[in-house]
Amino acid sequence: MSTIKEKVSSLVRPEIRAMKAYHVPDATGMVKLDAMENPYTWPEDVRQAWLQTLRDVAINRYPDPHAQRLRACLRAALAVPDDMELLLGNGSDELIQIILMTLSNPGAVALAPTPTFVMYEMIATFTGMKFTGVPLAPDFALDMPAMLQAIETHRPAVIFLAYPNNPTGNLFARGNVERILEKAPGLVVLDEAYHAFAGDSFMDRLGQHDNLLVMRTLSKQGLAGLRLGLLAGPAAWLAEFDKIRLPYNIGALTQASAEFALAHMDLLDDQARRICEDREKLFHALAGLPGVHVWPSQTNFILFRTGKRDADRVFEDLRARGVLIKNLNSAGAVLKGCLRVTVGTPEENDAFLKALEAAL
Repeated sequence: MSTIKEKVSSLVRPEIRAMKAYHVPDATGMVKLDAMENPYTWPEDVRQAWLQTLRDVAINRYPDPHAQRLRACLRAALAVPDDMELLLGNGSDELIQIILMTLSNPGAVALAPTPTFVMYEMIATFTGMKFTGVPLAPDFALDMPAMLQAIETHRPAVIFLAYPNNPTGNLFARGNVERILEKAPGLVVLDEAYHAFAGDSFMDRLGQHDNLLVMRTLSKQGLAGLRLGLLAGPAAWLAEFDKIRLPYNIGALTQASAEFALAHMDLLDDQARRICEDREKLFHALAGLPGVHVWPSQTNFILFRTGKRDADRVFEDLRARGVLIKNLNSAGAVLKGCLRVTVGTPEENDAFLKALEAAL
């Protein structure tokens, strides 16, 4: 009689058994600066109005399967071109999964510059697609000769470009993105998760390239708990993806909450401006610390290297002092010795800087 381990080994795909589950550390009692969240809540009067909105939601009924009112709100708030379609997902992760499931023909390849958002590779593996990573240049720019060679060699079904990139924080040169759009034989997905802090977007280019899709999330603008992502692009593509989308994937409470939040877009935009201002202050403070190398960012986080002090030890020292950030040292290559900190409130940023000075 076989043991449970033998059954697992025989039934679970080997590439899945070789993986590790995505780890989210416990942040209880910590200054939490590891997950690129908006640190600001809503004013009390706005919160009360939101709660009143939720009281009217019929949670005994299934939600609108097409989230039609919400899609109209998103279209207006995010300036989606009128002739483009929208698809909503349970965060960007579900949209990435839908795209890759739809395109996972035998031998199909997903490609992205690396390091980048880890879920591109993880979900490609989930769906049985081959993932090809093209290392960034030392300054985190796209290595265009390598990218173009990889496109020619692998003929990827889809290329993911995080714009700005996570975890490096930089925007790739627009001219290089345009060139990739022209050379790509398949789809190019511009993942604009950090659009609120970037000052640039390809949303207005939709329709000018028939292989361009733009992906957004509201998580970084203070709605991470809702898990709402959107994909914008030509109807011909999104109609195919919609066949993969599970019914009722956007719950009624999420739809109502997101509609309410988008009616207060000025509040979300004001918080994003504050975060950008605090990002610049935090950047200059980090740049002034001896032995710390810091990179400019167009997101709500900052990547830095600790120099002579071992990054793992700095990370653990910060944890011991009650501050949680992201340790990227184990990724190696251009991220060797690197840590990533989310821009928090001024008080949280001060607590982080004080703890980092002590740790260094």
